[in-house]
Amino acid sequence: MSEHYYTQSPGTKHDRQQLETVLRGHKLRFLTDAGVFSKTGIDFGSRVLIETVELGERDRILDVGCGYGPMGITAAKLAPAGQVTMIDINERAVALANENIRLNGISNAAAMQSDLFERVLDRTFDAIITNPPIRAGKEVVHRIFEEGAALLNPGGSMWVVIQKKQGAPSAEAKLEAVFGNVEEVTKEKGYRIYRARKEQ
Repeated sequence: MSEHYYTQSPGTKHDRQQLETVLRGHKLRFLTDAGVFSKTGIDFGSRVLIETVELGERDRILDVGCGYGPMGITAAKLAPAGQVTMIDINERAVALANENIRLNGISNAAAMQSDLFERVLDRTFDAIITNPPIRAGKEVVHRIFEEGAALLNPGGSMWVVIQKKQGAPSAEAKLEAVFGNVEEVTKEKGYRIYRARKEQ
C-alpha cells in the first residue's frame, strides 16, 4: 500500500517549503513537507471551513487531523483568550504544526501526536473543527463524530468540511444521528460545511 498522510511515521523523503497566505484577515506563514496533507498549499476545503467557522474569543477548541496547522492556528487568532489543541496521527505533521505555531507567534495553541482522541480524553471543548481524513475510511470519520461529541461541552459545536463526492450525504446523516441536529452552513465547489451542536 502506498503511504499517505494518514500515516503515523511518514518515511517519505523530506521536501520542506514555506507558504504565505491570508486567512480571516491574518497574514500567516506555514512550513510544509512531503508526507503531510496538502503540502503545496492550503486545500480548498480547509480554507472554506476556516472562512466559515464561528468561534468565541474564549473558546477551548480542538482541531482534529490538524496537518501542519492552518485551521488550528487561524482558530487561535480568532479565539485570542481561548486555547486551541491540535491533534494528528502523523508525527511529521505535528512537528510542523508546532513549528508553525512558533513561526506565527501563537501563544494559545499546541499540537500533539494522537491516534484520534487518545491523548485528549481528559479534556472538554467548546468547539471541534475537522477536515476529516477521508482516506482513512468511513469508520474513522464516523468515530471522529461519535467520540468528538463526548468531548464537547453542552452547547458546543462540531464543524466539519467534506466533499459531496467523498461522502457528504452519509456524513450529514451520521452527524444528525449522533447529535440530533445538523446544519449545512455553506457549500462551495462541491464542499459542504456542517455544524452540529451538542444539546444544552
